[in-house]
Amino acid sequence: MSRGRLRILSAIGIGCYALAAIVCFFLLADDQGYGLLVPLWIAHGVLLALLLTRLCADETGLTAALLVVGASLVAVYIADLARDDLTLERRGERVTATVVRDWPAPDRGREADTYDYALARHDGTRLPGPALRAGSGRFAVGQSVTVLADPEGVLRPRIPGDTDATGDVLGVGVCALIALGIVAATGRRGATVARRREERARVEEQEHTLREALRTASADDHGFVEVHPAHYPDVPHRRAAGIAGELGLQPADEPGSWRFRR
Repeated sequence: MSRGRLRILSAIGIGCYALAAIVCFFLLADDQGYGLLVPLWIAHGVLLALLLTRLCADETGLTAALLVVGASLVAVYIADLARDDLTLERRGERVTATVVRDWPAPDRGREADTYDYALARHDGTRLPGPALRAGSGRFAVGQSVTVLADPEGVLRPRIPGDTDATGDVLGVGVCALIALGIVAATGRRGATVARRREERARVEEQEHTLREALRTASADDHGFVEVHPAHYPDVPHRRAAGIAGELGLQPADEPGSWRFRR
């Protein structure tokens, strides 16, 4: 089996590993803290760097590994968001509640217009779990709003129309395809580099054999040394003439002839 085919098979194996890693990190993200996940992500990145560097046969494997890890991180993050939406759709209960208080979301980041809205049932009991999160001014204190609430009080309540996870699932698929595309491109580059190295090694071997043949061959009665080009299929005539010139031989008068005069 050629090295190029082996690299293609290796790329397929690495791609399967990258997909399996996304699934595993997604499953672990719901149960494990950062104390375990961060070292696992680092180990995953180091392993990918080693595999892809060996696959592409040069230093670009490190860049490819960083890109694959980045795409995987985004895929796991989006999948985790989709999991919350799907879980809320499955076990959430539709509740009509009243907004009793609002305040700027403390971890809103760049979304400065994001607010948290505390909700209570009509009997005055607060909805369990985190507050409803939405844009500033979307709801007013005293306004009635229908939400999907988590009976276990773990997930944020959502507006029923806001829990569609289709976009998140598509986002996960796109990120996974990006990771696979990077692996495939790296494998293709590795196959190309390996093929060029094989060709260069083959040409160098044929040139070495030609040089030895010209150096040790006996001249015929007319003072010519003749070699057969079929023995050196990857060496062009111009290169053969150059090698002969290095050994003090002159090309014959016939253009393209592989005969050289001492």
